[in-house]
Amino acid sequence: MQKGLTLIELMIGLSILAILGLLALPSYRAWIQSTQIHTAAESIQNGLQLARAEAVRRNANVQLLLTDTDPVVANVSSAVPSVNGRNWMVRVHQPSGSYSAADFIQGRPRSEGSRNATLTATQSSIVFLPLGRVSPGVDSVATVANPAGGTCLTAGGEMRCLQVRVSAGGRVRMCDPALSLATNPQGCV
Repeated sequence: MQKGLTLIELMIGLSILAILGLLALPSYRAWIQSTQIHTAAESIQNGLQLARAEAVRRNANVQLLLTDTDPVVANVSSAVPSVNGRNWMVRVHQPSGSYSAADFIQGRPRSEGSRNATLTATQSSIVFLPLGRVSPGVDSVATVANPAGGTCLTAGGEMRCLQVRVSAGGRVRMCDPALSLATNPQGCV
């Protein structure tokens, strides 16, 4: 008696695996896109929390700047603000606009885990005051989405977009605009 698989059995098994793989591919893509959106939103939230903590610790105004400029010490004075900035930089805020290397605190390029995520913010720069409040005292919202994944759930799409909100009091919070805050603590409104 011989043991093993015939060529036909092997081909049937491989065909079944290929079909299962093709069925799982859309879910895998959605998972990757959702992960990138979450990574980008979490990164912005962490940058905002760092800026707030540094403002309190240093007893100075500290700024989180959204920018397309590479967020490194050498670019601390030449970073250009952008509400769709691919990167963020935290630096000691200088009202004169003249920055030195000593003002640089930390930066993060978007290429670290969230290449395909896009950002749309209401402000390109948020300055935290020494007591942790936001100057000029207005709420800010950054929405993180993925253009490759289509539209957000709130617009009738299939992608779960996230928002990072900063209150005038300095509270930083990540939330899902597709959920109601009245029924879910992860909701936005």
